[in-house]
Amino acid sequence: MSDIFETLEFYLSFSFVQYALIVGVLVALCASLLGVTLVLKRFSYIGDGLSHTAFGALAISSVCGLTNNMILTLPVTIVCAILLLKTSQSKKINGDALIAILSVSALAFGYLLLNVCGASSNIAGDVCTTLFGSTSILTLSESDVWLTIVLSLIVITFFVLFYHKIFAVTFDENFAKASGTKTELYNILIATIIAVVIVVAMNLVGSLLVSALVIFPALSAMRVFKSFKAVTISSAVISVVCAFFGMMISILGGTPVGATIIIVDVICFVIFYVTGLLMRRIK
Repeated sequence: MSDIFETLEFYLSFSFVQYALIVGVLVALCASLLGVTLVLKRFSYIGDGLSHTAFGALAISSVCGLTNNMILTLPVTIVCAILLLKTSQSKKINGDALIAILSVSALAFGYLLLNVCGASSNIAGDVCTTLFGSTSILTLSESDVWLTIVLSLIVITFFVLFYHKIFAVTFDENFAKASGTKTELYNILIATIIAVVIVVAMNLVGSLLVSALVIFPALSAMRVFKSFKAVTISSAVISVVCAFFGMMISILGGTPVGATIIIVDVICFVIFYVTGLLMRRIK
């Protein structure tokens, strides 16, 4: 046991590991806060749709040779998030069907573009890295860390300042609208913030796994807690703890970062699910 702590202490002395932990914890925290709203609004799979859209935008950035893919990926994902929300509310196309269409189309377009126009000689490796995450989380620059900190502070500030509005829009949008709340505006803001979180989280777990980072902490918290506030707080704690231990296991064991974090989230969900069942039986 002492050897493990000594190894951890050794790794934590490196700045790149410290950067990775800061980014990982912040991304997990932001994803969990918005995950509760998405699950309760039955719009959980928006993470898949937007992450796959971001994959298509990343492919365009790669082909265009952009040094910073955020320049294109972030605005494209935000626009798609707003359009996805608007279109799903029109009732002409169901939200889940629209997300499925967007997911498949963006993935196909991105992969085709990389194969036809990509300059890299290792297309399969690049695609796998983008879809499932990579060790890029361990090669972050100081500017990447500061960008993540700024974006995370924006997300957290938005959630804290508009907590009551988010609560109203989440549980009863019609009543909130009737009481004078600008539900359309807050839905657009929520969609925009979700897009920001998705794009940032892709560097941590990859586009195929990012929705799990958003959904699992909220689902775990809902197995035990019932109030919106309790679920939100516990979801944030669960997400941060799972991200931290997932990254530690990944560093010590040499396993893929994103997949390891999600597996820890799955294990945590099973624990909370069983705990919830036992609590109901005791009552």
